[in-house]
Amino acid sequence: MNTPNKISLFRIILVPVFLAVFLMDIPFRYLIAVAIFIIGAISDAVDGHIARKHNLITVFGQFLDPIADKMLVTAGLLAFMRDGLCNIWIVMTILVREFVMTSLRLIASSQGVVIPANIFGKIKTVMQMTALITVMIFCGINDLITLPFSLPVFSNIFLGITAVMGVVSAVIYYKESKNVIDFTK
Repeated sequence: MNTPNKISLFRIILVPVFLAVFLMDIPFRYLIAVAIFIIGAISDAVDGHIARKHNLITVFGQFLDPIADKMLVTAGLLAFMRDGLCNIWIVMTILVREFVMTSLRLIASSQGVVIPANIFGKIKTVMQMTALITVMIFCGINDLITLPFSLPVFSNIFLGITAVMGVVSAVIYYKESKNVIDFTK
């Protein structure tokens, strides 16, 4: 197993650690959780950079990396939903999008085709991680001082925008995949 894939596995291991800290009733839980989440988000950029720079891109890595991202983002969304920071429709939209995309990748794989994430999928991932990080930082600040705006409203608007971007990226991905996947099989 190469270094980028090990980094992706590390990100998967971080997910339950992040979730446990986020859900604990301890001082500064949001700030500790966001630090863990940021490490996970940075590891996503690092593993991709190393894989491209050293030509270590593997089929396993092309599947593992997005799964690690989905796990990290999903853990954040579910924790936010529990705390009233994310409506269920946002979580459902993002999860359905991820199931559809994973299904497309599996269909392509069964036909011997690997379709890597496109720029729109990467933008969607960065937007989701940025939104989650921003909201967690505001949660940490809100524990210290009362914010002059509604954190749930802000969070839902921000995350709703990422859900819409996810749908847009999925439509673009599907249109691109029609040229390389035989949907009649």
